[in-house]
Amino acid sequence: MVHSRMRVGSGYDVHRLEEGRRLVLGGVDIPFEKGLLGHSDADVLIHAICDALLGAAAMGDLGAHFPDMADEYKDIDSRCLLARVKQLLYGRGWTIVNIDCTIVAQRPKIAAFIPAMRANLAHTLGVDSEQICIKATTTEELGFTGRGEGIAAQAVALIEAIK
Repeated sequence: MVHSRMRVGSGYDVHRLEEGRRLVLGGVDIPFEKGLLGHSDADVLIHAICDALLGAAAMGDLGAHFPDMADEYKDIDSRCLLARVKQLLYGRGWTIVNIDCTIVAQRPKIAAFIPAMRANLAHTLGVDSEQICIKATTTEELGFTGRGEGIAAQAVALIEAIK
């Protein structure tokens, strides 16, 4: 069977904002009155990246590998999941070329935290931070993100067969 040397995958995740939870994006704690609700730390950015990487390798999605009902993943730091996804990719002969992401949130403002997010992700994935782009946008107060009900993230990943 002939395989392409390069593949693209996309990922998307969304979580509801709730009082009494930490807001964690890209492995960075962001000061805010609400946090994202989920079985893990609910880091939508990392979850979208995991899905993009797994999708590029035709390996399913995050939930298939790390079920949200499993006790072992309760409140887990999503960087641990990302590290495991990296191991799965490398085990199948893939390496990461680049990742491009967008965080969609009306509030809080995210721009000041992006360098730390890039550094966290690069460290976890063993790549250069120049291989990771993170952008943030609002929805001009439209939809669930605009009303402050949740935060969403999208990611695209390019992987390449290890030589």
